[in-house]
Formats: sequence, structure tokens, C-alpha cells
Amino acid sequence: MWHFQTRRHLRLGGAFVLLAAVACGSVPRGGGREAVRLPELLGDGDPARRASQRLLIEGLEADARGDSPRAKGRYERAVQVDPMNPYAYLVFARHEIDRRRPAQAQAFLDQARALFDTGGGVPPNVEAHLLGLQGASAALQGQRSRAAPDLRQAADLSPAVWGDAYLAAQELL
Repeated sequence: MWHFQTRRHLRLGGAFVLLAAVACGSVPRGGGREAVRLPELLGDGDPARRASQRLLIEGLEADARGDSPRAKGRYERAVQVDPMNPYAYLVFARHEIDRRRPAQAQAFLDQARALFDTGGGVPPNVEAHLLGLQGASAALQGQRSRAAPDLRQAADLSPAVWGDAYLAAQELL
């Protein structure tokens, strides 16, 4: 029950931010781009990266089923297998946002961004997730003025995923 209420509150908070965006005239305009989904990346990289990606997918599937302990274990293992995989930190940040732990999520987001930056920059299909999770982290910390622009920009970049100001595990699969 708590898990359902948490998601409901996150979505209500996201709806509030989107209503504010509407009031400011900054409504997502359709368009946007398709945000990254982890199965698209399964064939990329060396064997460690591919193994890490498979673990992330297993974790997301567990998260989607509501099995948070298994999901967390898969994410931890993905980081152990390939500590340079920025997607592992991105997915782990989403998990921490879902568990209402914004400080931990922020640390994972910082690591993901640093790894993307050292690897040539953030791919365009990932930017919406980084911005949206950054905004969600700020919102959970009560920093609405910091949260709103990031969530609005994430929704502009990928309205199909971030239009509700929430990133579900299924949206990365």
C-alpha cells in the first residue's frame, strides 16, 4: 500500500509542476524525441558492459513487478560488473527516486552525468531522463523552484515519458 501511495504522491506532485508549466505557457508540444530504453543498448560495448546492461534490465523488470529488493540487488551487481556504466547509475537514481531517497538519487545522477561527460557527452536520448530525475530529486527535497524547470524541460524533450513528471521502470524497458 505504501508503495502505491508513494507513486500516487509523486504523480500528484508532477501534475502540480505540469499545471504550473501550463500556467506559465510552457506546455510540452508533442514532438520531442524518443527517450532511451535499455534493451536498445544490449549489444553495445565490451562483455562487462553487456552483462551490466542485462542486469539492469532484470532489475527494471523486478522493479516493474514491485520487487524492490531484487531490483536493488540487480542494480548493485550491475555497478560491480561495470562501474563505468553510466546507465547503471541512471537506473539506480530512478530506483532511489521511487523509494523517496533524493540524496542517494542525486549522488547516482552526478555519477551518471560525470561518466557520460567523460565518454563523449550525454546522448540526446538520455538528457530527458537526467533532467527529469534531477527535477524529481529536487521536488522530493521540497525545492519546487529548482524542480519545475528541469521537469518542464524533460517533458519538452520526451513528452511520452516525462509528460507525467514520473519515470516508471517500464518506461526504460
